[in-house]
Amino acid sequence: MPVNALEIRDLTAGYGGAPAVESISFAVAQGDILGIVGPNGAGKTTLFRAILGLGSYKGAISICGRQGNARLALFPLVGYVPQRISFERSFPATVRDIVGMGILPERKLARCESLVEDAGGKLAHKYCRMNSRHDKISTALDVVGMAHLAGKRIGEVSGGEAQRAFIAKSLVNDPLLLILDEPATSVDVATQEKFYEVMKRLNSEFGITIVWSSHDLDAISRVATRVACMDRKMFFHGDKDAFFADEDAVRAYKESAMQSHMHDHRGGSNC
Repeated sequence: MPVNALEIRDLTAGYGGAPAVESISFAVAQGDILGIVGPNGAGKTTLFRAILGLGSYKGAISICGRQGNARLALFPLVGYVPQRISFERSFPATVRDIVGMGILPERKLARCESLVEDAGGKLAHKYCRMNSRHDKISTALDVVGMAHLAGKRIGEVSGGEAQRAFIAKSLVNDPLLLILDEPATSVDVATQEKFYEVMKRLNSEFGITIVWSSHDLDAISRVATRVACMDRKMFFHGDKDAFFADEDAVRAYKESAMQSHMHDHRGGSNC
């Protein structure tokens, strides 16, 4: 039986003693695109931070069947694009430079590859077989539609273009998993569509597993293969078609999103 790319068991995490995520369990099979939906404050970013080792939690998290130090050793194969990418706009680095910063030593990647294959997982083996650093960077930028901006300074590209550049930075290590935290927020519709096309290509051509949070149910219905719906706790996880056919699940999401929207306009906080 193939190993899951990601597995969460009874996860609770939060800040200052207050849980933002409570008793969540789910698994992501290799090759899936899991769309996570939930209102502001539902705990999606907290969940991602726990997966990435950036926050404390209770429960169990495994990547390709690995927990503890072995899970940490697989982090080079986990790409992450946050909702907002922060960097100094005057930083004197080109898009090509940023992508090149992601290239890790072959010895380190070989160790990761061994851990994945021993667990029954699979990697794309596209970039690791390229001998040239230049080829890795150029190919990754071409995949995300950024080759024409390779020589431009990172501070001069748009927010959507910067996000795609940082995905390319992950690609050069043949990632097992991409985690995208509301990547299409605050960008125009045309940029959103480019981003979704990149996601589908990464998944269909290279078999990269993607975990992606979004408020856009239409995009989730077109791009995701499975859906997780959460508001601190998980109240749906399963096939995409089953979610959209479940009127109660869709209604529960819309109601919680509306309540969150009203709370935000009254000056409430979210996490």
